[in-house]
Amino acid sequence: MQTGISTASLFGRMPTEQAVQFLSENKVGTAEVFLSSFCEYRKDFGSILVKNKGDLPVHSVHVLTTQFEPTLYSVNDRAKEDSFVILNDAMKVAKMLGAKNYTFHGGARYNKTPFKINYDRIGDITNRIIDVTTSYGVDLAYENVHWGYYNYIGFFKELKKRCPRLKGTFDIKQARQSDIPYAEFISEMGYSIVTAHLSDYREDGKMCLPGRGVTDFYDVLSRLKDVGFDGGVIIECYQSDFEKESELFDSLDYLNNIINKL
Repeated sequence: MQTGISTASLFGRMPTEQAVQFLSENKVGTAEVFLSSFCEYRKDFGSILVKNKGDLPVHSVHVLTTQFEPTLYSVNDRAKEDSFVILNDAMKVAKMLGAKNYTFHGGARYNKTPFKINYDRIGDITNRIIDVTTSYGVDLAYENVHWGYYNYIGFFKELKKRCPRLKGTFDIKQARQSDIPYAEFISEMGYSIVTAHLSDYREDGKMCLPGRGVTDFYDVLSRLKDVGFDGGVIIECYQSDFEKESELFDSLDYLNNIINKL
């Protein structure tokens, strides 16, 4: 396992290119680069990121919430094809950064409204998305997200049947927000997990950095190891979850100490 930090943890504190440089200067083991706007899916911006990252390894890329991913599944062909153009642009930047994984929200379930998923249709489109990402040397890693398609146990299993190349991103805070034990998501995605997004929470429910709350991370990381996970352990929190940026590195040390004991 390789520990790292997502630039999303610095969203609102510094722009993406500065966040990448900050992680590079502090010798972080790896990073997930959070591309936070359409202008950041362009090759000229990718060149800035490449310059600023220096020797920083980039494990994965991520994009902002619902900018274009849900419309990849649209029944409106024009909207869908526009979204595939944007997807290609984002993956060009991912390739420039050397990222091997794309953390993917996928379709949205606004207000968790009930609807029946047509797995065959979703599978066909997801395979097309995978065709695009793999053409840039990037694996598609579907993330469990409380407001997305993958907000219940069973979705990943059904999609994986139709998309054997599919990988997974496990997000512990999203499991909490889905009100589903994190162990169930780890068990379902299993060996397909390539990225783990970790955060913590206090007894009062407030989110915080790993090691500052009540989560048993020895259990979390042991369960990941038991399913054969050996990917990126990425701290992904919100800017309000800590006061000083240096606290991120204390949290990395905390996770590394646990991993060394496994």
